[in-house]
Amino acid sequence: MAAEEVLQTVDHYKTEIERLTKELTETTHEKIQAAEYGLVVLEEKLTLKQQYDELEAEYDSLKQELEQLKEGPLLLKNVIYDIMNQLAFQFSM
Repeated sequence: MAAEEVLQTVDHYKTEIERLTKELTETTHEKIQAAEYGLVVLEEKLTLKQQYDELEAEYDSLKQELEQLKEGPLLLKNVIYDIMNQLAFQFSM
């Protein structure tokens, strides 16, 4: 009977090793999938950050251009005013 008990114990340990090996393989596979997903998310984040930076630079450029366009009529008005003053001065002589 002792030999029979040893065989049962060995079978039990073999079964347990197979179960643990299978569980380890599944867990490792899940960790690899999670890491791959994390890399995809990180790449997407970097792409979005780059797009954000580009849009922000374009926004700043357009904002500066708008300010220059707003100043344009005022500058033109000042030039016209100066010309009119010069003409008025010339005609008053």
